[in-house]
Amino acid sequence: MNERQRKNLQRLLKPRHVAVIGGRDAEVVATECARIGFPGPFWPVNPRRPEIKGHKCFATVDDLPDAPDAVYLAIPREVAIETLAKLRDMGAGGVVCYTAGFGETGAEGADAEARLIAAAGDLALVGPNCYGIINYIDRVALWPFAHGGSCPGYGAAIITQSGMLSSDFTMSQRAVPFAYMVSAGNQTQIHLEDFIDALCDHDEVRAFGLHIEGLKDVGQFERAALKALKMGKPIVALKTGTSALGSRLTVSHTGSLSGTEEIYDAFFERLGIIRVTSPSQLLETVKLLSVSGIPKGRRVAGLTCSGGGATMLADHAERVGLAFPLPPDEIATRLRQLLPQTATVSNPLDYTTPIWGMPEKTAPVFRTLFSGEHDCAVIVQDYPASGLDESKRYYRNDTVAFLEAARERGLVAAVCSTLPENLDAETRAFLVGQSVAPMQGIEECLNALGHGAWFNERREALLKDWPSPLMAGHGDPVGAVLLDEAQAKAKLSAAGISVPSSMTASGSDAPDAASKIGFPVALKMVSARLPHKTEAGAVKLGLGNTGAVAQAISRMTRDVSAHDPAAVTDLFLLERMAGPAIVELMVGIRRDPQFGLAMTLASGGILVELLADAVTLLLPTSRGAMNAALSRLRMAPLLDGYRGKPAADRHALLDALERLATFAMSPRGQVVELEINPLFVMADGVCAVDVLMQVEAAAVTA
Repeated sequence: MNERQRKNLQRLLKPRHVAVIGGRDAEVVATECARIGFPGPFWPVNPRRPEIKGHKCFATVDDLPDAPDAVYLAIPREVAIETLAKLRDMGAGGVVCYTAGFGETGAEGADAEARLIAAAGDLALVGPNCYGIINYIDRVALWPFAHGGSCPGYGAAIITQSGMLSSDFTMSQRAVPFAYMVSAGNQTQIHLEDFIDALCDHDEVRAFGLHIEGLKDVGQFERAALKALKMGKPIVALKTGTSALGSRLTVSHTGSLSGTEEIYDAFFERLGIIRVTSPSQLLETVKLLSVSGIPKGRRVAGLTCSGGGATMLADHAERVGLAFPLPPDEIATRLRQLLPQTATVSNPLDYTTPIWGMPEKTAPVFRTLFSGEHDCAVIVQDYPASGLDESKRYYRNDTVAFLEAARERGLVAAVCSTLPENLDAETRAFLVGQSVAPMQGIEECLNALGHGAWFNERREALLKDWPSPLMAGHGDPVGAVLLDEAQAKAKLSAAGISVPSSMTASGSDAPDAASKIGFPVALKMVSARLPHKTEAGAVKLGLGNTGAVAQAISRMTRDVSAHDPAAVTDLFLLERMAGPAIVELMVGIRRDPQFGLAMTLASGGILVELLADAVTLLLPTSRGAMNAALSRLRMAPLLDGYRGKPAADRHALLDALERLATFAMSPRGQVVELEINPLFVMADGVCAVDVLMQVEAAAVTA
């Protein structure tokens, strides 16, 4: 997006005037602009109608009184392209292209999409194949269906690729404050990240909710996401299309690349983006962050009027890494004096029904509990259904006592119902007006609190250790070549990564070579056709003398011949046995066509498939990020010395990982795929024991 398009996008987001071009769909947009209360000039364009919803129609865009800031285009494809060029020439701002039949439909559609982009020029073009934009702040609805949603003057910006999902979001009964709703469609010109970048500068936007099928420009998305993070505006993302079937559906829907699960996990972790797995969790999380704010930590004060509610809070909090610290003795003593005898002092605290709804008794309890060290507070309340309102004032009494006590302590606060439907609309609106999030569902509430605390932790870490830009967009490798292990280890050794002492020799010379290296040795047949030697019988370990080496060569030649006759060679790699290892790691690097190089750290050796214990990082990354990733592995305690065993050389391990990343990122490396399994981590160093490496053909002689 160039600077002219950036300015035009701002015109589109906050337009002075709106033009709609089309028939029935334009009529709906007129209705929705009236529904939301758009105050500015509204100009329909339709040569066959005298008026649309009381607005006089213009025959062509040439007849418009001014170049419109915002245009809704809902006419057939070829006419849409012609009209877009006219709008460009007259200096319009931005266009929502509702028209479909472009890149999502195949080769013919892709050609039409290219012509659409050319016709748009410096216009801010949203879509095509999208619903459009609702600006709740300035009351503009460029939207082709009836919409819901409310705005107290601030809220979340929701940006999706699915039009129907965005429409569903507007209809949700969850009291989410919306600032903007955007359906981005095919993203031919204006991408998800462009909306993030532009809306970051709008003070009324407090958080972002994204539905992502695929990204168009990973580098630009990274820059926009880090801008939001620096400004303290959390991004909550629902990523779909990572399954095999989901990926195919994504391509057919908007023509987007979906990417893999672990790559997106690494990408979101790198940028401090909160990842959720359902639309309801996305809405509940942006609601908490927009209304109540961002928790500064994981210490929660919980209140219920039910032992069951307290137990549910405690159980789920443990699963999501939240803590309910027990009241210190002094506070516990004061609580016992304030609570009925039937109550048990704890956190979460069941303050019991004898004082329920009596603010003169509950307020001191709440204030006393909150006088401990907490970051956030939650009270579980399921309000009565409509028509059963005689007890509602008692719920409201405790709500008000809770929010006043939380406000006094500066706590991020939430009122949470056990069941999502048990907070009525009037209560939800009241709570939003008090800057307290009405959270619908215990798990959703605690998940959102945990997400918010994670964002705060991650933001602080990234501000101290700011990531370097990704090496994204390298595309598919050119002429990938699998190196034999001797070649691969020679490259690693040249990069400063320790490999076993070794020699290569013919079968007849191998026993003497083994003597020179020193027993015991490992024997491996050297062949680029043997990426996985164990299955082919191409590796023998712990050979203790020359006779054992000779016998192993004879047996190995027979086994490999039976496995793949073309893989047999008379060249062998002899290595001194490494170890003993305190930890065996698998370290992998592979090139992703969108995201660049990804490094995976995992429990190595035979544990790779057994434990599935892995963390992925995108390169470049920092030493601190590598260290943190190692600590997230389940086998991490082994690195620090487990049950009296010596600690591994973590310093040497991090040195090796940094050198490996540098090698992979260097132009001479041209790594397509690299796997060290295992990487022995010892008490005094590391050693790459087995290596598989693919490089671009140009790097073979480098």
